[in-house]
Amino acid sequence: MRILVVEDDQALSSLLVRALREESYAVDLAQDGQEAEWLAYENPYDIIILDIMLPIKDGVTVLKNLRDGGIQSPVLFLTAKDSTDDVIKGLDQGGDDYITKPFSLDELLARVRALLRRQTGVSSTILEVGPIKIDPARKQVTRDGKPIDLTAKEYALMEYFGRNAGMVLSRTQLSEHVWDMNFEPTSNVVDVYVGYLRNKIDKAWGSNFIKTMRGHGYMFDVETEASSN
Repeated sequence: MRILVVEDDQALSSLLVRALREESYAVDLAQDGQEAEWLAYENPYDIIILDIMLPIKDGVTVLKNLRDGGIQSPVLFLTAKDSTDDVIKGLDQGGDDYITKPFSLDELLARVRALLRRQTGVSSTILEVGPIKIDPARKQVTRDGKPIDLTAKEYALMEYFGRNAGMVLSRTQLSEHVWDMNFEPTSNVVDVYVGYLRNKIDKAWGSNFIKTMRGHGYMFDVETEASSN
């Protein structure tokens, strides 16, 4: 899943980017409101973490412009203790949640996971797709109760497949949501990582959950597999 962090405080922004990447998220950073708008229009973010007090354009203005422009990515506001009026304005403009500085990273990560669940319509904290269980809080994947050892990027790819099970996903969609803006679009890294994931999710079990949709991309589909057995 891909996140845009919009924060002009260098120490805090570095901390947030590092913490989110350690949780297997792809992360881009903007340090003013104008850059935030440009990135949000250029890339499909799963969540935007948006500070209210920003150079050039404040966070509330940024959100209003994004919503007016049709960008519906969930937005988590970062606010100061005394910015209640700004929070109200931000939520009224289409913000989804807020967290007050100073905050714990554990709380912020929990709010990010909650927004992802809300976005995908999943109420449980565990994603279950057939025999596959994905735990976003622990970054763990099991099949039939047995843990599967995945790298951070393999896990990120698996979570995105799990949140979009049964849907055909193009290579562009996978790269946009699993990799950050440093991704090289002419590389075959998506296919390489799908291959890595297949070896661990499918090949070791003799199944074909991750299907190649020729000319379109890939689909994580356990229903067809189950009905054919």
